[in-house]
Amino acid sequence: MITQQHTQVLIVGAGPSGLMMAAQLLRYGVQPIIIDSKQGPTNQSKALAVQARSLEIYRQMGIVDRALQDGKQAASLTFNDEGKPVAKLLLTDIGSQQTPFPFVLLYQQSKNERLLLDFLTQNCCPVYWNTTLTGLTQTEHQAKVQLQTDEKILTLNCDWVIGADGTHSAVRKQLSIPFIGDTYGNVYFLADIEISNLNVVGDLQFYLAKYGFTAFIPLPENNRYRIIGNLPKQDEEREDLQLEDILPHLNNVTRLQLNVADQYWFTTYRLHHRMADNFRKQRCFLIGDAAHIHSPVGGQGMNTGLQDAYNLGWKLAGVLNGQINEHILDSYAAERMPVAQKLLKTTDKAFKFIVSGNWAIALLRKWFMPRILQWAWGNSDLRSSFFKVLSQISISYRDSQINLHLSNSTKIKAGDRLPYFKVYDEKKQQETDLHEWCSKPGFTLIVLGNLKELDLFTLAKWITQNYGRLINFFYLPPSTRNREIFDAFEIKESQKKALIIRPDMHIGLLNDVVDIDMMDNYLKKIIGIKHNN
Repeated sequence: MITQQHTQVLIVGAGPSGLMMAAQLLRYGVQPIIIDSKQGPTNQSKALAVQARSLEIYRQMGIVDRALQDGKQAASLTFNDEGKPVAKLLLTDIGSQQTPFPFVLLYQQSKNERLLLDFLTQNCCPVYWNTTLTGLTQTEHQAKVQLQTDEKILTLNCDWVIGADGTHSAVRKQLSIPFIGDTYGNVYFLADIEISNLNVVGDLQFYLAKYGFTAFIPLPENNRYRIIGNLPKQDEEREDLQLEDILPHLNNVTRLQLNVADQYWFTTYRLHHRMADNFRKQRCFLIGDAAHIHSPVGGQGMNTGLQDAYNLGWKLAGVLNGQINEHILDSYAAERMPVAQKLLKTTDKAFKFIVSGNWAIALLRKWFMPRILQWAWGNSDLRSSFFKVLSQISISYRDSQINLHLSNSTKIKAGDRLPYFKVYDEKKQQETDLHEWCSKPGFTLIVLGNLKELDLFTLAKWITQNYGRLINFFYLPPSTRNREIFDAFEIKESQKKALIIRPDMHIGLLNDVVDIDMMDNYLKKIIGIKHNN
């Protein structure tokens, strides 16, 4: 039972987004209250794909090894037409050199939730299950919520409320924020089953036929698959539909005779594409499915919710810890809403192309799409660009008001995710990487170029006296083994560059000179860091 009458942060919803939000706040010493109307963690697999950007976040949190151990890398994607393979795209290491995780990890949502729940448990943060938000009012300075658990009603005063409570978000409804979009016409099925006569380890199989489409996604467990597809028209209105009823349809589409050894989950559903009109209202924020939902094309949904929480977490913690001015919170919606809008448009177009009944599109889908994809996959630049979008490492906040680009660099700019580069530490004679430098909570100052000992001492003293533990400092002089980093940031001989990396591993400041006054201006006037932290 919740015994407090006040909390700094109430998180409504203990799915991946809500759990990540709690985990990010805990990294900065903020103890939230997190509730969920469910009885406990989900046993249903739900979302499957964990993209490289999410794995980078897990790495920063120190929990990625378990995900890698319990998941399975997607090896390839095969397109089949009337049961015959027409194109095969290899997925192994498609993001080589771009990230420590150059692949798509198949790792069920239920496992992601347990991974994050364990992180919360280690930080003494419980989830209050069977607890429902029934009322919410707010003023400029505080939100008041009414919660119900069993027969008991509790009133809680909150400094901030996070709505991470999914498609039917009670927080969004209480705030009267419109959820704009539409519902796709067809009805779809989803099944997690064990198949004894299908052996395609790590290979995603996509089947197209006159009768519809279906996709087989291998799960980490032996012989287990997620199968999704459209229902035949005659079955769309049936409420008692079982897996056995659609097996003939599946066999028609795939031209296989599937032997189902076990069934773990079967459901039918409609798909939606919607987005909240705003991601914030006074003291309340929306993240994850409460803010945006879309088709499952590309495995983007859960990962986008995780990044919503990752973006908001450090900002809210900075405000609550008295380190950053409250205006930083305006940047959450400003940065994440364009990402959600673009994602909705992209997945909507792709999904409509896949399910369209238009004869011309069907012809294009059947004869040209697999061959075009096969050709494009042979081009390393196109393949690399595809991975950047799929993995979400290409997401940038270049237009954000809390970034500052004071550099002639054109390839990498302020607002971009910090690129992944291996770094050879000449002093310690060991290899690390730029992301590893950003593993601690807070901002990271990286200086590239030749600096004198006195200059390094002055920088360290400035950080200690003005920012304390808010900024971690790293220095990289030029060397043959680290030349690739200097070339990427377009650093000429004898030139220096200063980078201030935000806590979410996006570049906040990129400057062609190492100037304390300019860095001070950025941190205090643009980010809003208060003095003497």
